[in-house]
Amino acid sequence: MSNTAIENNNDGLKGTKVMVVDDSKTIRHTAEAMLAKAGCDVVTVSNGFEALSAVVEHKPDLIFMDVMMPRLDGYKACVLIKHNEEFRDTPVVMLSSKDGLFDKARGRIVGSECYLTKPFTRDELLEAVSMHRPEASAAKS
Repeated sequence: MSNTAIENNNDGLKGTKVMVVDDSKTIRHTAEAMLAKAGCDVVTVSNGFEALSAVVEHKPDLIFMDVMMPRLDGYKACVLIKHNEEFRDTPVVMLSSKDGLFDKARGRIVGSECYLTKPFTRDELLEAVSMHRPEASAAKS
């Protein structure tokens, strides 16, 4: 997606509820700033356990989930979210500094919709939201 297409699509992101789950404060703040500037409502949490209760509380339209976190990693948190009937259709985008085929395949196996390699760009982040927000998912059906 080109910069112009992303810029033109930002109006469609307004009000999209996005959760960013990452143990890195820098990643959380960077993603939050990029997403909020595009009009998204953003909730950030620092680990997989917090994510489970935050999903129930905030009911996000999309979740960005770090793979490597202490205690409950992103893969396990994704499985738990996807096994909950209320949230099984909530798109999860895995975030990782690893970009190997095995890592991406494992993300798919646990139910994630796509995989972004860190450091991600603003365009990659916004494109993931554009592709997986509820309106876009309904249009694919």
